Amino acid sequence: MLGEARIAEQNSGSEAGRPSPRRRVAFFGHDAADAAVRRRVQGFFDDGLSVQGFMMRRGEDTPTAWDNIDLGETQDGAFVQRVRRIFSGARIAAAHRDALAAADVIYARNLDMLACAFLAKRHAHLATPVIYESLDIHRLLTRKDLIGKAMRWLEGALLRRTKGLVVSSPAYLRNHFEPHYAGTYTAALVENRLATGADYGPRPKGAAPLANGRLRLGWVGVLRCQRSFDLLCALADRFPDTLEIHLHGLPARSEIAVFEPEIDARANMTYHGRYRSPEDLAGIYAGLDLVWAGDFMEAGFNSVWLLPNRIYEGGYYATPAIAPAGTETAAWVEARRAGFVLAEPLDDSLAGLVSDLLADPRPLADRAARLAGLPASDFVQPNGFLAGMLEGFLLKEAAA
Repeated sequence: MLGEARIAEQNSGSEAGRPSPRRRVAFFGHDAADAAVRRRVQGFFDDGLSVQGFMMRRGEDTPTAWDNIDLGETQDGAFVQRVRRIFSGARIAAAHRDALAAADVIYARNLDMLACAFLAKRHAHLATPVIYESLDIHRLLTRKDLIGKAMRWLEGALLRRTKGLVVSSPAYLRNHFEPHYAGTYTAALVENRLATGADYGPRPKGAAPLANGRLRLGWVGVLRCQRSFDLLCALADRFPDTLEIHLHGLPARSEIAVFEPEIDARANMTYHGRYRSPEDLAGIYAGLDLVWAGDFMEAGFNSVWLLPNRIYEGGYYATPAIAPAGTETAAWVEARRAGFVLAEPLDDSLAGLVSDLLADPRPLADRAARLAGLPASDFVQPNGFLAGMLEGFLLKEAAA
């Protein structure tokens, strides 16, 4: 598999006779250990780009496979602390002016890091173009009050100064950016597909028979939704002997205050902890028959609009997804006939689906076979995609 050593090797540029990277990217990220941040860095490397990280972290400082300047620790859900860290992080980044000035483009993930990047540019007296990657529409941006208006004013002011906007779902453009900032940005869609250069192992040809007659349901990624957690706990209680629920990822403690005790109370629920992508993905999905793809953390807004990582990961490994009706995820699943879409009340429809599949797993096998037959490009980003996207933004900048 493509691990830490090869990532570091790719970042070394022209050593061992390889050509120098085409572009140098200064990546402002919210968490250097986040699996999605790591996947984006991997995607840049795969396309021949060089990455210099300027990243916050959640928790202890851990080594990265790329050159990284630590901008300090933030805490999930601690809004005031994160705002303060924007200012201190910008000062730290500007203090490393040579590393920042060497970049052809600044790539900032999420609104707080976009603000940090522009402040760092200002402190360092640089004119480097900035690209904004918005993978979540934070709940503060959807509020109708003065706080929401202030947040949208800030986002709009920064967005007008960027050279490109990257979104992971077309619903973000339809429901947020176009209504609020029409005509002020150039956008590109970069779905949360797997990075192109990693070895994810062979794709399954279809679903394996249920192990010992038990259905294995997984929740994989950032575990940040209390309602999803409650649904899975209730489901575990209804099927104690025939259903296994496996959780992989990092729980958001600000959203799910009581986590491990609820899992420990149920013999058919297992929390496996944080995972590495891509190294651990094949093992995770080999142990699942279904993956939960619902989210209600920002119900009616971001939760309806997003396209989560797990539908692409699960799709590659022919693991069908379960999505709540009326969401962008449900539309993605239905377009590919690649999973199950459930209507409210989900307590009943989810239990009904599990009961039906335990009695007759053929619909599960049919959808797994459908996923296995889809092109890998539905789930894995094509080679050169990110480099081409950045080049398009930069050419537009040069022509302006």
